[in-house]
Amino acid sequence: MKKSNNNSWRPILLFLSILTILSSVVHIAIVKLYPSSLYIGALMWCPAIATFITLKLLNRKLKTLPWKWPNKNILFRSYGIPMLYVTITYILLWSLGLGSFRSNEEITAWATEIGIIGIGSLPPYLSLVIGIVILATVGVIKSMATVLGEEIGWRGFFIIELRKKLSFTGVSLFSGFIWAIWHWPLIYYYGSNIALEFTTFFIVIISMSFVMTYYTFKSKSLWPAVIFHTVSNVFVQKIFPPITNATNEFEHWHGEYGIMFAIVTLLFGVYYWRKGIKDQL
Repeated sequence: MKKSNNNSWRPILLFLSILTILSSVVHIAIVKLYPSSLYIGALMWCPAIATFITLKLLNRKLKTLPWKWPNKNILFRSYGIPMLYVTITYILLWSLGLGSFRSNEEITAWATEIGIIGIGSLPPYLSLVIGIVILATVGVIKSMATVLGEEIGWRGFFIIELRKKLSFTGVSLFSGFIWAIWHWPLIYYYGSNIALEFTTFFIVIISMSFVMTYYTFKSKSLWPAVIFHTVSNVFVQKIFPPITNATNEFEHWHGEYGIMFAIVTLLFGVYYWRKGIKDQL
C-alpha cells in the first residue's frame, strides 16, 4: 500500500504529547499512593483520553475511529491466538522441567481464591476446569473494560495515523516500541530484574504489536485488538502462573516478563510480520 505524503505527523505528535502528560501524572500516583491498583485502570484509560482530546483539537469526530464489529472468524482468532501462545509457553515450561504443575491442595486453594462458592468440596481437577472457564469468560469480559481504554488509543487511533506514513512493518515496530516504553515506569519500580524483564517485555510487546496491527488493518476495527490484548493478559497473568510452581532457579522463565513467553511470542510475531507483508497490509 502506498503511503500518503500529504499527512503531517501533527496528529501523532499531539497524541503522544497529551498521552505523556496524562500518563506521567497517573504513574506518579501509582508509585506514591496506596493502593496502587486503584490507578492501574486510570493508566490504561490514558491512551483513550489522549485520543479523545486529540480528536477534539483536530476537529474530528469520535465516529472516525474504527468502531465497527468485525466478522466472527477474526473475533475467534483474536481470542484463540493469545490463548494458544500462552498455553504453548507453559506446556514448554512444564515439559522442559522449568516449572511444575501445583499440587491438588494448591489448585483447590487457587480456585477458592477466585471466588467459586463451595469449590473446596470439589475434586481438584474439576476445581481447575471451573476456575479456568470462569476466568476465560467472565474474567475476560471484566478485563475488557480497562483494556478498551488502551486499545482505543493504540490500535484505534495511533496505528491508524501511523499507517498514513509508514509500512506495515514500520507501523508494527514503531507502535510496539512506543507501547513498550509507555510501560517502562511500572517495570522500573516493581521489577525484580529490570534489565532482563524490560528486554523480554520489549520482545513480547513488539511481537504482539505485529499480530494486533495485522488484525486491526485486516478487520478495519479496534475490537480484535481489545479481545486479543484482554485474553493475553488474563491467561498469562491470572490463569497459568497461579497453577504453576516456579523455582527460584527458573523464575525468570515464567510469566509475562519470562524468557519463554518472549521466545514463543517472538515466533508468532515473525509469522504475522511475514503474513502482513504477503497480504500487502
